[in-house]
Amino acid sequence: MAGHGTSAGHATANAGRGTVAGHSNVSHSAPGRQVSLRGGGSAHIRPNGQIRSFNRNSMHVEHNLHGGRTIVRERNGARIVSTGRRGGYVQRAYVTRGGRSYYSRTYYYHGAYRSGVYRGYYWHGHPYYGYYHPYFYHPAYYGWAYNPWPAPVYYGWGWGGAPWYGYYGGYFAPYPVYPSAAFWLTDYLIAANLQAAYAARAEADAAAGEADNSVPSADQVASNDRPPAAPGGQVVLSPEVKQAIAEQVKAQIAASQAEAGKSGSSGGGQQASSGEVPPALDPARRTFVVSDDLAVEADGEECALTQGDVITRLTDTPDEDQKVNVSVASSKKADCAAGKTVAVAVDDLQEMQNHFQEQIDEGMKTLASKQGTSGLPKAPDTTTVASDVPPPPPDKTAAKTLEDQDAEADKTELQVKQEAGSSGGGSQ
Repeated sequence: MAGHGTSAGHATANAGRGTVAGHSNVSHSAPGRQVSLRGGGSAHIRPNGQIRSFNRNSMHVEHNLHGGRTIVRERNGARIVSTGRRGGYVQRAYVTRGGRSYYSRTYYYHGAYRSGVYRGYYWHGHPYYGYYHPYFYHPAYYGWAYNPWPAPVYYGWGWGGAPWYGYYGGYFAPYPVYPSAAFWLTDYLIAANLQAAYAARAEADAAAGEADNSVPSADQVASNDRPPAAPGGQVVLSPEVKQAIAEQVKAQIAASQAEAGKSGSSGGGQQASSGEVPPALDPARRTFVVSDDLAVEADGEECALTQGDVITRLTDTPDEDQKVNVSVASSKKADCAAGKTVAVAVDDLQEMQNHFQEQIDEGMKTLASKQGTSGLPKAPDTTTVASDVPPPPPDKTAAKTLEDQDAEADKTELQVKQEAGSSGGGSQ
């Protein structure tokens, strides 16, 4: 599960407005009204009266369009991000190496813990956190994954009876054969995000008590509820968009191979530089696979980006709200239409990139376990070497921390609803 990076209301007046090929930052004023709360803070109310977001007591809460809620808070030196039933993470300062700050994250999801390390960046007055590899493979294995295989490989994924696969059958289809591991990894990570989208919808429906609108099984999906296929029977996620993702996969494999070759297969040795751009704003990295449910604005109306949609970053410099322009390259039915330009928080782009890197690591691990079987060619040395900043044990207090934050958000949200409802105004 990816950590959600929604900005906790931070704004930087001197962030500037970046452009790429003539793209200026679009307006991203959400429809509805802004309300100043009597108890301090503010809330954004949708035209239908629902709360879109609110800030109070250093807590920032966002509601997406499918019933999900994300809570972000900085408290006692910790960054706490909770996503309701889906869990969340607690991030704390960890170590400093070579002038760089590293943070530990403990994810909690459905009773399970895992931990990871994230490297700190500070760009235009705003902190960002980038995924840091817990281990590296020997360079030869990265070369095997990057370069073409001796012959294209057919691989049976076994998704045929999976409900998520039936549900998104008009949106995504795997490659018929794989000329290299990069294309196999592309299908691996797209599928993982679509599975997450399917699970998130089911959990949001369950949380809202909408039994009649629960996610159907594969054989229950009506044709008008499936993402439509393009003319000629092609799926919506086109070969061109998948190729763009595959190129990003190859670039990430090459970057990991370069890091693995430093300092005896360690990712260390890099020296800090002032104002270093976070990976999400790297000019060479423009294609992103959406990894969390986001509410954005297109042409004055809210629309959703959900797991497995694909976006292309257009601008390089965040505006004063720490957002950049993206174009929707591919989307599922009922999400923001392909071709629309919307503004997305750099925090969210960075979490997409973090999730992307983590999924490639997981895919490389799966490939290492399956190489030489199921039609896959045999790989060279697949042993690993720990990075210079290995993750700590999971923080077993994270579940209670997230539970307490959810409870506090529930209480605060009731107060916000009462104040916003009684204000009858206060809109901007």
